[in-house]
Amino acid sequence: MKKKFLAAILSAGLLLSGCGGNQTSNTDDKNTFVYGTMAYGVAMENVGTNPHESYSGWSTLRYGIGETLFKFNEHMQLESWIAESFEQVDEFTIKIKIKDNVVFSNGKKVDGMAVKKCLDDLIANHDRAPRDLKISSIEADGQFVTIKSTEKMPALINYLSDPYSCIVDVEAGVHDGIAIGTGPYKAVKVTDTQVDLVKNENYWGAVKPKMEKVIVKSITDGDTLTMAMQNGELDAVQGLPYSSLQLFQNNKYKISQVETSRVYQAAFNFKTPELQDINVRKAISMAIDKDNFTKVLLNGNGAPAVGPFPANLTFGGNKVNAVPYDLEGAKNLLEQAGWKDTDGDGYVDKDGKNLELRYLTYTSRQELPLLAESAQANLKKIGVKLEVNATDNYKTFLKAGEYDIFSKAIVTAPTGDPEYYFTSHIVDGAVDNAGFYDSAEISKLEDELHNTFDVNKRAELAIKMSQQILDDCALFYASHLKMSFVMKPNVEGFTAHPSDYYEIRPELEKK
Repeated sequence: MKKKFLAAILSAGLLLSGCGGNQTSNTDDKNTFVYGTMAYGVAMENVGTNPHESYSGWSTLRYGIGETLFKFNEHMQLESWIAESFEQVDEFTIKIKIKDNVVFSNGKKVDGMAVKKCLDDLIANHDRAPRDLKISSIEADGQFVTIKSTEKMPALINYLSDPYSCIVDVEAGVHDGIAIGTGPYKAVKVTDTQVDLVKNENYWGAVKPKMEKVIVKSITDGDTLTMAMQNGELDAVQGLPYSSLQLFQNNKYKISQVETSRVYQAAFNFKTPELQDINVRKAISMAIDKDNFTKVLLNGNGAPAVGPFPANLTFGGNKVNAVPYDLEGAKNLLEQAGWKDTDGDGYVDKDGKNLELRYLTYTSRQELPLLAESAQANLKKIGVKLEVNATDNYKTFLKAGEYDIFSKAIVTAPTGDPEYYFTSHIVDGAVDNAGFYDSAEISKLEDELHNTFDVNKRAELAIKMSQQILDDCALFYASHLKMSFVMKPNVEGFTAHPSDYYEIRPELEKK
């Protein structure tokens, strides 16, 4: 503990000395907003502002650089944004009208052709978008864009509201990680740890940006982030350790909180022989103490998860059932599967081999190492040895297949529709199906979901799919995150949003 505390002090000291007096004075300058966050960096795959590269669209959208054709309100319902309206021409075709007054930050008008070129580039370069969008052709005519899909796409508008669908000027190109968007701010400098923004003087929106400059700083150490906020180096923060939040629950600060669909989950690797037995997967799932993890380790800043979606959605976790927390029941299941502690070392074994599993996760989400520690302690109680590898170089281990359980944080309904999660993480061959889960029933239900336009029916199908995942014990879900922004009392227009997208908005100001 002493070493950790000293490390935190040294880190904070380096931050202070690195920022110098100018950085501190910036927070006193009403024209500059300094924002510290744990949600930007190499480990998050969102460095830079090119939305067509990995998860960088989140930075484009979060920091007010880019905007999508449509957006979500506080109830996760779709609203127009760059687009004025759309028409469902047939089951395969939609026609979108672009607002006439939208311009890029370089002053260039956004018309149908600019949108077409952007989406064409997205499909050509992004890893997830082509599979999500399934676009066969795009035609532009004045302010209209007509999009045809290779199959029925009832959730296409939702996918076009994903951060990777930010409309950027592809003709202008991306230079030094900087893309040209339509948002209230434009990036002028991008590094792995910081994004410098200035007001977009050409912003088309009714509300004009109020800040002259915004500095987004990546601070991945929770203690350093806490100290930076306490020392007045920052105007606002996101991602504080939960134990630190209580330090800011007074009239010296303001806190904005909202429940999100970000879930902390773990996928079982079906290529691991021991995990091909459902009783073993079920036993491990039963040993995860979600209530303790959420209430104690997260200090109540979340809600225990049943399935992939939070209860406030129509297809949420209150509609499905998961195995209960039951250590004795878990031990019985392991024994049924032939795993017993025959040598008295505290771990169950079979054929002379202990049940020892590799648990892979990363540290850039503070909740994940906590979940790993909790899982490790609880699995020891049922005789399962868990070797935890918490590293932000996790992709190397994923690629090499060096894991048995992979735990991550994922926004399961970023498009306000359930299909995104299933197609990206659950169906056979999905980009992020880390467990190699393959279910004929899931495939059948996904096919039906993909061809269903009725919202209520889609919710029913999503509930069935979530329940199938739980019945198969393919993954376990620990908690849904409560997003928290802490800010100085003079900050206005900085509000947490359930989508986890919109952070730097034109309404942002310091009074």
